[in-house]
Amino acid sequence: MPAAVRFGVNYTPSQGWFHHWLDFDLDAVRADLDSIAALGLDHIRVFPLWPYFQPDRALIRPRAVEQLVQLVDAAGERGLDVNVDGLQGHLSSFDFLPAWTRTWHRRNLFTDPEVLDGQAAYLRTLAAALADRPHFLGMTLGNEINQFSGAPHPDPDRATAEQIDAWLDRMLTACEKGAPGKLHLHAEYDATWYRDDMPFTPAQAARHGALTAVHSWVFNGTAQRHGRTSVPTEQHAAYLIELSKAWAEDPHRPVWLQEVGAPAPLIPAEHAAAFAEATVAAALDCPDLWGVTWWCSHDVSRRLADFPDLEYSLGLLTNDRRPKDIAHALSRAARAARERPTAPAPRTTALTVPADPAARSRCAPGGDVFEAFFRLTADGARPTTVLDTHAADGAHLSVRGITEVVTSDQVLPHPQGGPRS
Repeated sequence: MPAAVRFGVNYTPSQGWFHHWLDFDLDAVRADLDSIAALGLDHIRVFPLWPYFQPDRALIRPRAVEQLVQLVDAAGERGLDVNVDGLQGHLSSFDFLPAWTRTWHRRNLFTDPEVLDGQAAYLRTLAAALADRPHFLGMTLGNEINQFSGAPHPDPDRATAEQIDAWLDRMLTACEKGAPGKLHLHAEYDATWYRDDMPFTPAQAARHGALTAVHSWVFNGTAQRHGRTSVPTEQHAAYLIELSKAWAEDPHRPVWLQEVGAPAPLIPAEHAAAFAEATVAAALDCPDLWGVTWWCSHDVSRRLADFPDLEYSLGLLTNDRRPKDIAHALSRAARAARERPTAPAPRTTALTVPADPAARSRCAPGGDVFEAFFRLTADGARPTTVLDTHAADGAHLSVRGITEVVTSDQVLPHPQGGPRS
């Protein structure tokens, strides 16, 4: 764990969005990084687009890899550490997959032996190119790559949980071979925690890789159901952090809030700074938090077409690199955390969650676990979570500092009125 919680941003280039890899301009990148560093942040997460870097299974473009190294070096010159996502994958509603996996060459991303060979070679190559860079944190396998494995994707690559286990092991091993000892991890969107039929499971998220990554987006039904200033909306990120701990085998496994943002219109622009302040304050009250990485650095240019409207305004900075109120809010939080690092007290009350991944929808917005967690939160209980299979395991509870275990039935009011017995 770092001495203080890390604060960073997911880097969206101001010129050309992630298509900037096609017309790479190091001076423009440097100007973007200057505007990020001026906020007092300490790291960025960057996104090579997989088909631009590996257009053929046997061709990993040396020039593209060289440009990635140049970006990482430029970030390091500005005091910014860098995490690199590999298999991009999926970004801002668009899929970016190489042609050798689609249509006439349709092969499963998670099970086809040749695709696996190509992916492993690609991840190992990127990691190896950066292994000696002191500002390189490590690899994330891909951005929310679980969305390719099932609904609601229109053309999913079906796989079983056992096949995903094998895929994660092989890809993380490839990263480690390329850059030994770095923080290599994987990251999924919240279907991993909320969808009963998702083959990427909570146990995988909390046990594979150097730390657990969570991505918190309140357009998943949370803000629609509860409103923009509600406890569930402002503390959704903290909930995912604490939910992940139920499945972790290491009682102090680091958790990285790797993506969180203020999506309009559910979070209006004039409320974004307040939302960020509340979200970060709640996350900082979670023990073992590694870092907070906001989505995203710069707005998407309105000259680019076909993005969902909310994607254009998620930046801390405008498309011409001017900081918004939300940027100043995050900058203040980063400075305070760095100047006055504090370790939150243990969360002693644990809410039981189903160990069966086929019942994880109970943890989703509207589910009884979700609603009970926020009832406890609103009452000031500072809850965490524990698997129902560990609820009576005294040794497990003790090592986590848990002194009270409750169920959702005990927390939520009975439909007829009054608490449940």
